[in-house]
Amino acid sequence: MQNPLLATEGLPDYSRIRAEHVEPAVRTQLDANRAALARLLEQPTPTFASLVEPFEALQHRLNRVFAPVAHLNAVLNSDELRAAYNACLPLLAEYQTEVGQNEALAAAYERIRDAEASTLTAAQRKVLDFALREFRLAGVRLPVERKARFKELMQELAKLQSKFEEQVLDATHAWSKHVTDESLLAGLPGHVRSRGANAARERGLAGWWLALDQPTYLAVLTHGESVELRREFYDAWTTRASDRGPFAGRHDNGPIIESILRLRHEAAAVLGFGSFAELSLATKMADSVPAVVKFLEELADHYVPAAHREYAELEAWAGRKLDAWDVPYYAEKLQHERHSVSEEALRPWFPLPRVLAGLFEVARRLYGVRFEPREDVALWHADARYFRVADAEGRPIGGFYLDPYARDKKRGGAWMSEVTVRKRLAGDGQELPVANLVCNFAPPPAPGRPALLTHTEVLTLFHEFGHALHHLLTRVDYPSLAGINGVPWDAVELPSQIMENWAWRPEVLPLISAHVDTGEPLPQAELDRLLATRTFHAGLAAVRQLEFALFDFRLHAEYDPARGARVNELLDEVRGRVAVVKPPEWSRFAYSFQHIFAGGYAAGYYSYKWAEVLAADAFAAFAEAGIFDAGTAQRFLENVLSQGGNADQMAAFVAFRGRKPEVGPLLAQDGVSPPERAA
Repeated sequence: MQNPLLATEGLPDYSRIRAEHVEPAVRTQLDANRAALARLLEQPTPTFASLVEPFEALQHRLNRVFAPVAHLNAVLNSDELRAAYNACLPLLAEYQTEVGQNEALAAAYERIRDAEASTLTAAQRKVLDFALREFRLAGVRLPVERKARFKELMQELAKLQSKFEEQVLDATHAWSKHVTDESLLAGLPGHVRSRGANAARERGLAGWWLALDQPTYLAVLTHGESVELRREFYDAWTTRASDRGPFAGRHDNGPIIESILRLRHEAAAVLGFGSFAELSLATKMADSVPAVVKFLEELADHYVPAAHREYAELEAWAGRKLDAWDVPYYAEKLQHERHSVSEEALRPWFPLPRVLAGLFEVARRLYGVRFEPREDVALWHADARYFRVADAEGRPIGGFYLDPYARDKKRGGAWMSEVTVRKRLAGDGQELPVANLVCNFAPPPAPGRPALLTHTEVLTLFHEFGHALHHLLTRVDYPSLAGINGVPWDAVELPSQIMENWAWRPEVLPLISAHVDTGEPLPQAELDRLLATRTFHAGLAAVRQLEFALFDFRLHAEYDPARGARVNELLDEVRGRVAVVKPPEWSRFAYSFQHIFAGGYAAGYYSYKWAEVLAADAFAAFAEAGIFDAGTAQRFLENVLSQGGNADQMAAFVAFRGRKPEVGPLLAQDGVSPPERAA
């Protein structure tokens, strides 16, 4: 029977994929790619059509083989799948470094760029320029010994980063709280109590069994009246995979962080960079380490005073000094008093089917795309769904899977990932883009009932859907630059951040809200109160993101092998500059910071704030013209969403907005005054 992972035409057959298929499929495709590349390089006079396009097809096929594996490892993790996935990481890292260091391939790309300069399209020149940059950053011109060392570093980093993520997952699922005293559950939403009771019954226990998944953790911190319970959850969450907390040392990521930073620094040095931060910026919009630090410091000048005012007001209202595990609880209470609105109380108005229908309607009005659920597609779990995506004329343009709920053996957080990317190559046919959209919302409270979202979760869904639109609406035919591929990491959050704005608009909220039982729209008074909460504690939210961004960037920019990572020391320094809510000494947030130690945000977490500036300014253009204005939407589609890595991102923004981005719209959106006015 054919290995289902090697059937790369159409959608993956998730019903047939097993752990034992993974390594054989990856090895088979790697062997095929190597053999095909060797044949391509035998050409005496390679051309764009005879070398570059076939090589794009090879890389695309390899990505299509492994994408379902990476996805399943994140959403349906098991010991067998984890072992198979990890066995492939060094194989893939070795191959990609091998390709990046292939001098014959790099030389052929250079010859094609020069020989065909007058006939290449702009997209084809961009493909060549992008590839040549990647060759340089893979060390194609390095001496043999340094090439070999760079390859070793890439393989080792791939393994370490996967291990980091695994230990966070294992640490998260290792902890639970069995509650028999119902008074501890005071204030918790009904759906959390119900899930806890069901989980206890499944384990043959009385009372309630509370897991450390994200929805439960947030519910306890935000609504739990018991200080004891809040502190216990906070302790377990912020010490995951560390040397502190209830499972101190069991899944300790501290040594892995040290190794990751040391190897990243060495890899940057091998390539001639002074730090990993410098290497990271070689592929981003920001042009220098000082420029990023200055950007973050200037935002801090705006937001830190506002955050201090907000926190002082919160403590005064609470009537006591607050610990870190108290802040979400009292903030929710203050927001409710001030605006008479509660996230939990609004859940019945945001059933997931209604939110999805409204989200799809927003996309239709903006970009003419339509979404149709398909029931004949193989899925990995009963929670998942698949949607066909078509243009205004009904022509298919792609599809996406939705996996919305938290569960055991699923990575926390929310993300968009590729199943396959758009491809239109001569001699290799075409392929439409398909995305995964993954969240960790609380599942439906009972069979036949829909999941109910908070407005914050609605924003998360809009955010990830923005990434999906970026992937689906690309018009670039070459996989290396289609969708989010080739897009600088500090620009890739623009389409996601801007989508959140529609979820705040009074024109859109009626589209995404209807009471789960009555179908009635969100009452106008409730809608007005919800809109009024947008700027509530915007300063505190911003400085939290600035803390993450400055910590990440300085960690990679200032790393010194002689001193080691200095993780907790540096984090304390950063908090001294921007943090207002000071965590306890034993908190170990960094040990589960997957974005930078297991994801793609190393020395790039600042991208969120960078893109917030871009998104607020870009959305201001919609606000000025009308949020569904066809001309504005078409300009955004043509200059940003459809361009992928084919465009210079600043030039694309200027083409859309008519000028370079300004920070003013973000400050106005957050209700934050510049320092001189705030003073």
